Amino acid sequence: MAHPVDSRHNADMSDPRKASILLSGGLDSATVLAMAKADGFECHCLTVDYGQRHRVELEAAARVAAALGSASHRVLTLDLRAIGGSALTDEIDVPHGNEPGATGVPITYVPARNTILLALLLGHAEVLGATNLFIGANAVDYSGYPDCRPAFLDAFAELANLATVAGAENNSRFQVHAPLLELSKAEIIIRGIELGLDYSITHSCYDPTPEGLACGDCDSCTLRRRGFVEAGVADQTRYG
Repeated sequence: MAHPVDSRHNADMSDPRKASILLSGGLDSATVLAMAKADGFECHCLTVDYGQRHRVELEAAARVAAALGSASHRVLTLDLRAIGGSALTDEIDVPHGNEPGATGVPITYVPARNTILLALLLGHAEVLGATNLFIGANAVDYSGYPDCRPAFLDAFAELANLATVAGAENNSRFQVHAPLLELSKAEIIIRGIELGLDYSITHSCYDPTPEGLACGDCDSCTLRRRGFVEAGVADQTRYG
């Protein structure tokens, strides 16, 4: 006996107004959230507690989500310390005083991090009925990470449309938005200031002090400090 066909099974049930935002609490992801809000998206944020050394960024993410009026903010725990292989998730010293990207991919690269985080964001989006995924990846002022490059983001968008019920069965089309991809850190900061973003509530440092202050000279701090100088904007970051 034939079973009745549920017409919803092959229908696109997504909501184009909804967006799933990967929010770390750093300068870049906060700017992406502000930009998505300004573009009229209903923003649902996902923060991943992956065992990162700079766990103070989780508190920053909560501050940013609240300050920018996110529709929701979920924190997901997935401990990548079980894999290790990075100064952010293993007993490896965070480098200080280096020029970011000058000697290849630094030890602060977390193996497959953006692949893992985007996969989680994709699941988050599919449950929400969102097809717009936002990430703060940057290919200009960045530390040489391969998972911040355009080819990776394009490939992930293709994967998203093949790997989900929403994409493969319901004809939804996922998009990975990386609006900061071609911007310098100074340009990112200027854009955030234009949108009224208070960068003092964000956190970027890879190796903060026990009090949660930024170290001032890890790769991430170096990029951040230079960005404020080049933008001609006062840096409200609290350095140790």
